[in-house]
Amino acid sequence: MNRWLVCASVLLLAGGCGTMQIDEFAGNTPRFVLEDYFAGSTRATGLFEDRFGRVQRQFVVDISGAWDGRTLTLTEDFVYDDGETEERIWIIEKTAEARYTGTTANAVGTADGRTGGNAFHWKYDFNLAVGDGTWKVHFDDWMFLQPNGTLLNKATITRWGFKLGTVFLSFERAEP
Repeated sequence: MNRWLVCASVLLLAGGCGTMQIDEFAGNTPRFVLEDYFAGSTRATGLFEDRFGRVQRQFVVDISGAWDGRTLTLTEDFVYDDGETEERIWIIEKTAEARYTGTTANAVGTADGRTGGNAFHWKYDFNLAVGDGTWKVHFDDWMFLQPNGTLLNKATITRWGFKLGTVFLSFERAEP
C-alpha cells in the first residue's frame, strides 16, 4: 500500500512540474505584440494531430486583422484539405499591458491571454463540431514569434482533462 501512495505522489508531482508559464519567456526576443503582428493580412498553414500522433486534418487560414487602439478584430477564413470552409471572427480586447480577452461565436465564455517576450499564452473553452454533434473542449494555446517573423503556434485540445490532440500552425505576415 505504501508503494502505491509513493508512486501516485511522484506522478502527481511530476505532472505539475511540466507546465510552462508565460513569465519564462519575458526576456526573449523579438518581442511579440499581438495587435501589431495581426493588424493587416496574415496567412497560417496548419494541421490537427490526434492524441495517437496521426495527422487527421490539414488547413490554410487567411486572416484579416483590424486594430482600433483597444480592440483587435480577426476574421479567419479556413480552407480544409477536404474542401470544407469555415469563417471565425475573434474580437480581442487589450485589457492591460500584455493582457487580452477574446470572444468568438463558438467560444464558451471569454478567452484569456498574456504575452511575455516572444510568447503569447491563450486559454479558452470552445464548442467544437465533431461528427453530427458538438463537444465542449479546452484549448491551451501557445504562440512563439521567431526572429524571421514566423509565428509558431501549438494548441493542445483537451476534454474532461484528457488530451484529444494538438493543432500546429505556422503564421506568416502577408506582403502589404
